[in-house]
Amino acid sequence: MNKNPMYTKKLSVLLVFFYLTACSIVPGQHMSHFSRKSSVELPVTENNETILKKLDIQTIDAKLIIELEKDFNNLSLAPDNVANHYFDYRIGSKATKGVPVEEIYTQYRVGPRDILNITVWDHPELTIPAGQFRTAEAAGNVVGEDGTFFYPYVGVVQAAGRTVEEIRDELTLRLSKYIEQVQLDVRVAAYRSQRVYVVGEVAQPGIQLVKDIPLTVLEAINNAGGVNPEADQRNITLTRDDKTYSINLLNLYEGGDLSQNVLLRHGDVLNVPDSSLNKVFVLGETNFRVIGGAGLGRSRSLIMNKARMTLIEALSDAGGFDQETSDPARVFVFRGGLGKSEIFHLDAKSPDALLLAERFQLQPRDVIYVDRAQGIRWNQIIAQIQPTINLLNSFDGFLRIQPFQRQGP
Repeated sequence: MNKNPMYTKKLSVLLVFFYLTACSIVPGQHMSHFSRKSSVELPVTENNETILKKLDIQTIDAKLIIELEKDFNNLSLAPDNVANHYFDYRIGSKATKGVPVEEIYTQYRVGPRDILNITVWDHPELTIPAGQFRTAEAAGNVVGEDGTFFYPYVGVVQAAGRTVEEIRDELTLRLSKYIEQVQLDVRVAAYRSQRVYVVGEVAQPGIQLVKDIPLTVLEAINNAGGVNPEADQRNITLTRDDKTYSINLLNLYEGGDLSQNVLLRHGDVLNVPDSSLNKVFVLGETNFRVIGGAGLGRSRSLIMNKARMTLIEALSDAGGFDQETSDPARVFVFRGGLGKSEIFHLDAKSPDALLLAERFQLQPRDVIYVDRAQGIRWNQIIAQIQPTINLLNSFDGFLRIQPFQRQGP
């Protein structure tokens, strides 16, 4: 090994210069020198065709906020708000936007497996007594799978598809041959023929029976104990026959849109999805910390409550800017939902600029990135150089390199 001190010193200086000029090897993520366009081409949909192009980086200023707020669809309860479409876009659902054609409520019609309770006054032999230990369901007349039931003196009676009044009129007419002034009453003792299925993010998912009281979406969800906190109330799906419809429960609750309160019928499947698609992601230099098996992490995903969240809310929930490492002048929002890619930049160096962030509405799957300060990158370079210097000093005891400090004579 060449132990010439001058050779060793020159070698160490070259290594120092190499590390100082190779800024690209600094570990961690950081944005390149700020420009007004993206550094790579991204897929963008224009004229119903997907192309690759570099995107303009839009500055979040008062003018941009005004332009965004002019678009009615950016409002939370607007029918074409992006959050109302993201569920279908991500899972490839073919749900029809909007509710099925409004149906006029008709009186309950008996079906197979329903149990009827028939009472003929002054003729106990024709009325099956319930008794002390028998329920009306156990003592009633069960409608068979063919839609009929048997009754004494009358024979087989068609019940399926008819109202209790229609069944009562037929029994009264046919019994009048044997009984004078027939007084007869027909009631449904147990509703078992018509079912609706409520699944997903509700407190008590399961089967609900359609009874004589109209069963609407609101009734069904309330019967199921209400929605869970994780529910996506904007994108409830109703499957009926071979079609699936999209119901916006939030518009019903907060906007008073009664058209969303659809009347349910036999065989309907009401699904309340979760909010896993309604997330935003915060990366970079924030105060959020997670200590786990992989070490210390800053990244965080945030669930958008009712698919509503502003940029300032996301930054706040992520712990705010790290005052030691972040560069508030370089906050970026990357958006790629529904095939429309956009990049936004917020200069939050002045705290007043956060007022703009409070009015900047985020969309599902937005990525927020807080860049690191230039000085932190420089310190990382120094941290990389120091082990090399220590290694060189171990080869030659008299060589002492103190980078960026004046050497003595």
